[in-house]
Amino acid sequence: MHILLIEDDTKTGEYLKKGLGESGYKVDWTQHGADGLHLALENRYDLIVLDVMLPGIDGWQIIEVLRARQDVPVLFLTARDQLQDRIRGLELG
Repeated sequence: MHILLIEDDTKTGEYLKKGLGESGYKVDWTQHGADGLHLALENRYDLIVLDVMLPGIDGWQIIEVLRARQDVPVLFLTARDQLQDRIRGLELG
């Protein structure tokens, strides 16, 4: 399984990449939204783990572009806990 991890926090990204790698998954990790969007559009992934709060292009913008072009499963990684954020995540992807 090939996973794209888009997470700007170094500690969280390293932890997830290490854990997923040790579990046998191939993980590409980027800390920048624009780079993550480029990777997602240029490669075939089985899953994208996407931080919502990224500098520059954020997770909401990334998922909007992705959904217009492909139907890859996306798992949102976020500290947002408001009802409106949950609804937006469900609506987008």
